[in-house]
Amino acid sequence: MTDLDLQKLKYPIGRYAKPDPITPEILEERIAIIEAFPKKMAAEVAALSDEQLDTPYRPGGWTIRQVVHHCADSHMNAFVRLKLTLTEDKPTVKPYLEARWAELPDSSLPVELSLKLLEGLHARWAWLLRSLSEEELAMRFVHPEQGRETRLDGLITLYGWHCEHHLAHITGIKREKNW
Repeated sequence: MTDLDLQKLKYPIGRYAKPDPITPEILEERIAIIEAFPKKMAAEVAALSDEQLDTPYRPGGWTIRQVVHHCADSHMNAFVRLKLTLTEDKPTVKPYLEARWAELPDSSLPVELSLKLLEGLHARWAWLLRSLSEEELAMRFVHPEQGRETRLDGLITLYGWHCEHHLAHITGIKREKNW
């Protein structure tokens, strides 16, 4: 497998590129993606066996099961970062080691647990995102590992991409394996 092939498997929809400018239409599109994500994820994994769920989506990559649990972990962190930003003055958020989280024992649990979590989380998240004013969308947090400030409108576009990115990992391996 070439490096280009591996990059296509890692980033099936391409790397995240922040839109410039971030328009109200783009924000609504990304919020709609975030809102619909739990149902789409559940539909993609519903008929998969445990053996299929424990198949990596690419060589050296996470299993489908780990991807589902990662989305719950990542999106919980994003929701907390949103709320911290709305209630504090430019907070510094806590990074987490997502690769290590994916190796913890709870990443082997049934995916239904994370799917239920995603359903409630995304309903609240989308509702809160739609309630934000222009002033709130411009609020920022600091990510110490990245060494930069992130605006909330940028967080929305990033996580709209993140949802599609991980759905594409799952649909890609399903297509490749003809599941």
